[in-house]
Amino acid sequence: MDTKLRGDIAEQAAVLNALKHGWGVLRPIGDRLAYDLVFDIEGILIKIQVKYAWLHEASGNYVVDNRRTKTNRRLMLRAAYQPSDFDFALAYIEPLDIFYVFPVDVFIGYGSEIHLVETEKRQRKPRSAKYREAWELILQAVDKESFVFSPVQFGEAGF
Repeated sequence: MDTKLRGDIAEQAAVLNALKHGWGVLRPIGDRLAYDLVFDIEGILIKIQVKYAWLHEASGNYVVDNRRTKTNRRLMLRAAYQPSDFDFALAYIEPLDIFYVFPVDVFIGYGSEIHLVETEKRQRKPRSAKYREAWELILQAVDKESFVFSPVQFGEAGF
């Protein structure tokens, strides 16, 4: 299975989860934006980057690359995301059907990779553990964002 197909699977799983929460889902046209989906929650739009986590067999951890990757036939370019690129990153572990829900600042605060530990044999939990299935973080962001917009008259919006 190639990386594009894995990304599509992760995005579809994210759409299904959003719909189960009762949220609207918007998809940007094309592949050039820094986010994959937009969740519409009570009229607040939340930009979502979706990542597929792969199993690193040597460690037994699932891994997500937290950099932006652009490819063509001969070249793979990686660059760091910026805080304005999206609001949340969802890291999907397909075999376990689990999402990690990272606020953008946490997601880009890791090095180039995030290791998601799903074994219980550790003495202490990794720092990523608090983001496991943490969908409430998105709702908390919506609560912070829900403020009253001042109405705009026709002609005031730059038309």
